[in-house]
Amino acid sequence: MKKLNQETVPYIKVDELKYKKNLVFLDAREPKEFNVSHIKNAIPVGFDHFKSNTVTSTVKDKSATIIVYCSIGVRSEKIGEKLLKMGYKNVYNLYGGIFEYKNSGRKVVNNQNKVTDSIHAYNKAWSIYLTKGIKVYEN
Repeated sequence: MKKLNQETVPYIKVDELKYKKNLVFLDAREPKEFNVSHIKNAIPVGFDHFKSNTVTSTVKDKSATIIVYCSIGVRSEKIGEKLLKMGYKNVYNLYGGIFEYKNSGRKVVNNQNKVTDSIHAYNKAWSIYLTKGIKVYEN
């Protein structure tokens, strides 16, 4: 992760989430990835077509604790930077992304809000970081 990120957005590790209250999860992956699986109640904001008004219309409180995630934490850092520039104060990048979340035994849901073991693996190179669940490459 150190090679891929600048740490411009503070990391939060999966096991640290339990110490935070009223978390807002923002999914910085593309719709096809989100539809396969996401953290329950996460708001899809995308990466390629990120629109700030998606966030401002849903997360009105600029002091809300926001956890941004993607597959492993690279795209979410870029979105986190944008959120900080938009005036959000408590933005964290989920270390290891949804892959680490799943690897840690946490549950994810699909687009029908049903628990699933499937995880969109993004690509073959990044999929090595996903050690639990069923790897999906397309949807």
